[in-house]
Amino acid sequence: MSILSSENLSISFGDFDLFRGINIFVANDSKIGLIGPNGIGKTTLLLALAGSLQPTLGKVHLARGRRLAYLHQEAIQAFADRENTVYEEMLYVFAGLQHLQERLHEMELSMSAGGYSEELLQEYGSLQQEFELSGGYDFELRIQQTLDGLGLGRSAWHLPLNHLSGGQKTRALLARLLLEKPDLLMLDEPTNHLDLEAVDWLERTLADWGGALLIISHDRYFLDNTVNTIWEMSCTGIEVYHGNYSAYLLQRQERWEYYERVVAEEKAGLLKEVDFVQRNWVRASTHARALGLLRRLSRDLAVIDTYGVMALRNGKKWAEMELSVRPLDVVEAIRKVNAISSGNPHPARIRPRLGAAHNSGNIVLRASDLTVGYPDTPLFSIHTLELRRGECVALIGPNGAGKTSFLKTIQGQLEPLGGAIQLGASLKIGYFAQAHDSLEDNLSVLDELLRHKGMRQGEARNLLAQYLFQGEDVFKPVGALSGGERARLALAILALDGANFLVLDEPTNHLDIPSREALQDVLEDYRHSNSGTILLVSHDRYLIDRLATQIWDVNQARLTIFRGGYRQYVLQRANGKTAPTQQTLLPRKPLVRQDSTEARRKVETLDRLEERIRKQEFSLQGLTGELQNAGRHKSFEHLHEISQRIAQAQAALDGLMEEWERLAT
Repeated sequence: MSILSSENLSISFGDFDLFRGINIFVANDSKIGLIGPNGIGKTTLLLALAGSLQPTLGKVHLARGRRLAYLHQEAIQAFADRENTVYEEMLYVFAGLQHLQERLHEMELSMSAGGYSEELLQEYGSLQQEFELSGGYDFELRIQQTLDGLGLGRSAWHLPLNHLSGGQKTRALLARLLLEKPDLLMLDEPTNHLDLEAVDWLERTLADWGGALLIISHDRYFLDNTVNTIWEMSCTGIEVYHGNYSAYLLQRQERWEYYERVVAEEKAGLLKEVDFVQRNWVRASTHARALGLLRRLSRDLAVIDTYGVMALRNGKKWAEMELSVRPLDVVEAIRKVNAISSGNPHPARIRPRLGAAHNSGNIVLRASDLTVGYPDTPLFSIHTLELRRGECVALIGPNGAGKTSFLKTIQGQLEPLGGAIQLGASLKIGYFAQAHDSLEDNLSVLDELLRHKGMRQGEARNLLAQYLFQGEDVFKPVGALSGGERARLALAILALDGANFLVLDEPTNHLDIPSREALQDVLEDYRHSNSGTILLVSHDRYLIDRLATQIWDVNQARLTIFRGGYRQYVLQRANGKTAPTQQTLLPRKPLVRQDSTEARRKVETLDRLEERIRKQEFSLQGLTGELQNAGRHKSFEHLHEISQRIAQAQAALDGLMEEWERLAT
């Protein structure tokens, strides 16, 4: 039996149809994840299902006696008319139990004062049983566990609701909805504003949820752990997949391959029919048969035009669809059949390409006894760490722990409070900032790209098209872009750098699932094919799980290091072990006794090599700048001479790097 269903649900804004003909049902035990590109109408659909938005056409039916609750993506106005504190708002959910509790207390006082009677005792026993079965003895514990689990600690319990930040209001509303236990809980991006610990707690809570769930989320790891059905929303409707997100990926690929095969087969069949019509049209003996076949072709092509090739394969007939069919002539039929294409069943997605201009040294980053923070506010300390070429580190921890400050320290934007941090040789850092602060709001998308790298406008527009900036979109002011559009533009600029060390601060923020999948593919290729190194700060656990070779956890003013992937890290933590094992620093110099003559010589040799490498890199940069500044005013012979000197300098640098790596390893 379904809790909620819709029939021919359609939402239009003027002449624009956001979606039409949506027919869905939510069963009692449904656990559904709703996914699709940004702007496709997912939030609007939930608003219509929740009764907050009147559909243009169709209707929504909620089963009698059933309750639904809806968490908006941003719940800033959730408590506009409420004057309660956070804890009082949670208690409000249990007003009936509180009333029952007060009545039981009154009866206890009455009986203790001598007002005992058989009728009163019987009523007391009945009410006490009702109180117990309704959770009367643990509702305060549930409130505490829920608020703590969602990151609303005791310091926030007695804050007035109107004093909360937007993120705190969203968490408070989510807490209240969880405590209410509706028959159907609809959540729009519930992991926004939650740190990893709160998301873990929410996952465990929803895994044991007794009612139905309908969740919009870009958090693929979260969907893997909470839902058993995926609804994929596109401009043509909703496709249903059974299983979690990972199961959906496998089924989706199979469906894409099946669709392309069906299109090829149906087109081949129609081409044979068109060929028969064309060959027999002027023959008196077969003209009538060709005419009949042309009429059928006209009807089949009308079905394809309106409903797609799959409708024809599924046996849908034009008469069933009430199509008004105009007979085609032979030339029109040939043109229409030849125009049938599988198109691209894949949703539009960015196609980033990242490549390192040259390899870095084997050691990319090394630190010892490092303290990160500000003069009056130390954030955390590190005993030892080391990052090698080709690895990917995921830097995780609660908000405010100092992750972004650590990234700034690595890049020299923030001085360490103590200890040492050292970058490897031949390193070129590409930095993707969470807030994209380096973008100029007053420039157009096209001009912002050209500001970072000189190129022809045609080349620039081709590159921007890979990041879904097409047509007039390239002339949009940067300041008018959405969060997702700014992220896509920042990625396009990052692709121009040729960096061999990517420092990424929340790169998937504001990206929809297709864009996250594309970014994941390109980062995997960057690390494996280009030997690029990645330091990743992210709440996207699916991305972390696919990429990370180490987990660096910033917590309680310490950075601890786990060597391995994210799932192994989660399993170790779940098994009740203490902090992740601290990584043993791989020796910067050969592993021999440090007081030996041989050890001292090797240390001195490596130090001299590193100094020569730095000087050679500086020399190479000077030659490259000389070539760029020479321009057309220098002779070909002069330009050729500079090019030869650059080649010789690069060869010398490569030789030094090889010698350094041989000794260091």
